[in-house]
Amino acid sequence: MLGTVLTISSGEFDDVTLKGAGHQDAHEFSERIKEAWTRFNLAALEKEAARLDRILGEVISLAAPSRYPAACQIAPLLEQARALDASLLSKFNAEAIGRETVARIAPVRKFASDPRTLRANGVAAFVTAELDRWKDFFDTIESKPLTPEQRLSVVVDEDATLVLAGAGSGKTSVITAKAAYLVKAGIRPPEEILLLAFAKNAAEEMSERVEARSGVPIVARTFHAIAYDIIGIVEGSKPALADHATDDMAFTNLIKQILKDLVHRLSDVSNAIIRWFAHFLVEPKTEWDFQTKHDFYTHMEGQDLRTLQGEKVKSYEELQIANWLYENGVEYEYEPVYEHKIPETGRRDYQPDFRLTESGIYIEHFGVRREKMAGGSERLVTAPFVNCDDYLAGMEWKRQVHTEHKTTLIETYSYERQEERLLSGLAEKLAPYVTPKPRPFGTIYDRIVELKQVDDFSKLLGTFLRKFKSGGYSLQDCETKSDRMNLGKRARAFLDVFAPVFEEYQKRLEGRIDFEDMILRAAHYAESGRYESPFRHILVDEFQDISQSRARLVKALKAQHPDVRVFAVGDDWQSIFRFAGSDVHLMRHFGREFGGSFDSETGVHRSVDLGRTFRSVDQIAFAARTFVLRNPAQIQKQIVPAGTATEPAIRVVTVSKGEDEAKLSEVLAAMSAAVALKAKPATVLLLGRYRFIEPDLQHLRRRFPQLKITFKTIQPPRVWRPITSSC
Repeated sequence: MLGTVLTISSGEFDDVTLKGAGHQDAHEFSERIKEAWTRFNLAALEKEAARLDRILGEVISLAAPSRYPAACQIAPLLEQARALDASLLSKFNAEAIGRETVARIAPVRKFASDPRTLRANGVAAFVTAELDRWKDFFDTIESKPLTPEQRLSVVVDEDATLVLAGAGSGKTSVITAKAAYLVKAGIRPPEEILLLAFAKNAAEEMSERVEARSGVPIVARTFHAIAYDIIGIVEGSKPALADHATDDMAFTNLIKQILKDLVHRLSDVSNAIIRWFAHFLVEPKTEWDFQTKHDFYTHMEGQDLRTLQGEKVKSYEELQIANWLYENGVEYEYEPVYEHKIPETGRRDYQPDFRLTESGIYIEHFGVRREKMAGGSERLVTAPFVNCDDYLAGMEWKRQVHTEHKTTLIETYSYERQEERLLSGLAEKLAPYVTPKPRPFGTIYDRIVELKQVDDFSKLLGTFLRKFKSGGYSLQDCETKSDRMNLGKRARAFLDVFAPVFEEYQKRLEGRIDFEDMILRAAHYAESGRYESPFRHILVDEFQDISQSRARLVKALKAQHPDVRVFAVGDDWQSIFRFAGSDVHLMRHFGREFGGSFDSETGVHRSVDLGRTFRSVDQIAFAARTFVLRNPAQIQKQIVPAGTATEPAIRVVTVSKGEDEAKLSEVLAAMSAAVALKAKPATVLLLGRYRFIEPDLQHLRRRFPQLKITFKTIQPPRVWRPITSSC
């Protein structure tokens, strides 16, 4: 009666409202607006029809994809679908375009809003169909049909795929089948597949196996070979390789020579090197770092607290004192029998810690620290597992002995080391009695060489140098990490030695390159685009042994094309080449390091656990799994054993010193008796740490003809945990 209100709504502007319009006029105007809006929508849809049809077709094909819908393949489609939805599809009025059109665009809108579900469904559909389609191939590619887990690892083709291949799970079969599958399925031509191995013989064996099994000529290469090729392509020629690059002994000898030359040439560096051997070669832990006597003595048994003079002392603080005396030319005896006979006390003969031979001064080092009391006074305390009253009484008894016999006693204390004045305080206390005569650095170093302490340290320096270079670290990086991890003065002392050694090592390359330079230079050329990679699939064997520099090269090659896939096979449980620069964290954080991105999610990857072992029965496989997983950093893996043992599979035999051969014969005799009833001889592999402990195999084979006995060495690298963690 009073007129009609007409409102026109807009998604971009404020509503437009007209009041008091005639009802009929307003109704007609409204209908004409709706018709115009419909024509506009349909015209816009018609304008984008080809684009919509293409995107719609690709989205629908995800229900039954002909290729694995990897993140890198689907991400561009998602970007296009969301752009179309934002600019057009989301603005359509359902009434305006009609139900048929709404149903037509619905798959695109659903994909734009929930792409992960559609991709996951597509992956599942593809894998199921592909496993069936290639069944005959999987049955015949190897001498035995591939397991379900092996087949799955071959058809999965994510941006980054990690195959967890435990011992005896058939990893070589997986790589062989994967390379052949990529070519036979028409996914990649051979020249776009890069097959990487760590050792030359492994690469050759892999190349031969791939071609023999599948007829596909794919040449496997080592990381060094591909890096050298990249350098040659970019630079036009390949630089000379350092002689020691392929000779570990030559490399260690070079480090030893550098140390020797630095000691005899540079005083500041000489001081740092001698200081390392005298005060930081062993881990500087004392009884104060342990809660129980057992823990302390267990630690001490593993330490070689050998002084520069050559004797073995009982604590780190005694080692510091002894080496200070030696460095300063103060002759001493360690734990001599006291010069005066002590009346019968029920104690063993008194042996002070040190006696200075020229002056007759005695030094006793007491393991006590000072503790503040509530009233501000102080008291002396001992380590947690030491009876304080008994220890303090022993200190007082020793003082009385020296007083009674008028011998001079110099006392040092653990709290002085805690307050960083143990050696300076010792120097002050000895000043009235002793005139130091510091030995030349060269003389001390020659003594260190005699004690055979340089060999292991040179290996440590070499290991650190390779990790330092391959990781692309700087000294500042190491210092920062050392501070963050509270590694203390020992790490700083190590870096004080390493810095000049590294500088001298780089000088002595004289234009040649080592393997670390080779990988890093190739990675730089790939990163900068000076090298154009033809590779679209990168297959890496023994991935647990990859280093930071090798990972950098793989990432650089992957980054050159949006559709490059990384397929890595390895087992973090078998990572043993940390000493050569491998970084197992790259495997443990595989997705973060090599994965793709999709729908705002980074690190997209796929892991396949082969699980099944063809090598070990249940009692061995499960015992090994339980042992390895005591380390929470190891990747969890399921183990399907090769069979079930009907008798104990692991036996531990404790052997006393000198009983080795007798116990070995006893064990072999029992094994021989067990197989005597069988027609087939048993094979026996003896493992020893060193070659020189190899038993007389000929004698053993004659004694036990039912056993085929062989021997191999283990010889693991020596681990220097507190230092190799610095970088």
